[in-house]
Amino acid sequence: MTESVLHPQRTSRQAASGGRSPRGDARRHRRLQAPGLPWILPALVLGIGLIYYCIGYTGFISLLDWDGLSPEPEWVGVHNYIAIFQDPVFWKAASHTVLFFIVTFGLQTFLGLVFAVMMHSKIRLGVLYKIIVFVPVVLAPAIMAPVFRQMFAANGQFNWLLDHIGLGFLAQPWIGQESTALPVIMVITIWQWTGLTFVLYFAAMSQIDQSMIEAARIDGAGNVRTLISIIWPSVRGTTVALAILSAIGALKTFDVPWLVTIAGPNNATQFLGTYIYQTTIQLAHAGYGAALSIILLVVALVMAIIFQTAGRERTREKKGAR
Repeated sequence: MTESVLHPQRTSRQAASGGRSPRGDARRHRRLQAPGLPWILPALVLGIGLIYYCIGYTGFISLLDWDGLSPEPEWVGVHNYIAIFQDPVFWKAASHTVLFFIVTFGLQTFLGLVFAVMMHSKIRLGVLYKIIVFVPVVLAPAIMAPVFRQMFAANGQFNWLLDHIGLGFLAQPWIGQESTALPVIMVITIWQWTGLTFVLYFAAMSQIDQSMIEAARIDGAGNVRTLISIIWPSVRGTTVALAILSAIGALKTFDVPWLVTIAGPNNATQFLGTYIYQTTIQLAHAGYGAALSIILLVVALVMAIIFQTAGRERTREKKGAR
């Protein structure tokens, strides 16, 4: 009797629900639900409903002979893929992508590490130097492309400089000939992204225990020995991350070679990204361009698997060493 007076509504609710409290049922219901599902649901719908749909639709188009506009495309099956592997321009673009990755990643890594080591030393106007190195990262290629086209033209400022320092015999149309157009694109890319490499290495070096470096100095290690034996192994994780970023950047390279040289001359600066655009938009061969896109996607997935597997093996080796 006392319990019914103190809790007049509890008895009726429990009787209606079989003796269970509604609050307890709500708590149990919340436990059964995934707590993060409402937050990831929009991204999940976008990823599955849009991205994967587009990938599937691109795969379907790659089996057609279609210009992208005609209402009746022709089904050709895997003919586009067979034609791609017999296409010399495709292999030229693929070789440019590989060479571009090797050269740009190597030089950006070297320059970024050197700049990071220098900035960790006590030098005057260090903040100013950091700004100068990082500024190219935030400049849009569309803004800088006309500058570089003028600079490396046959009558541009670079040849003018060579003439005035006694090296006029080296002057040539840098972006107008096959032998020098691709190196110019590499130089522009290295200039643009070395600042990002420097920032990541600078942050990684800030996490190195200074007592290790001081101990190496006491043992008589010089600057080069300290860099090779202590600093370089300590920033290995950053190097792997930069390798992944450089590989992704090489696969989707488009803006600089297209804006500066329009993938020429004679496909000298043709990359997979520029070839896909040129084939799909300019030549109106949407089926062939879609097949190129699928191959690019497969290459990217293979590279991701390789990097992921290598990262797991390094993690296992570190755990085994411990």
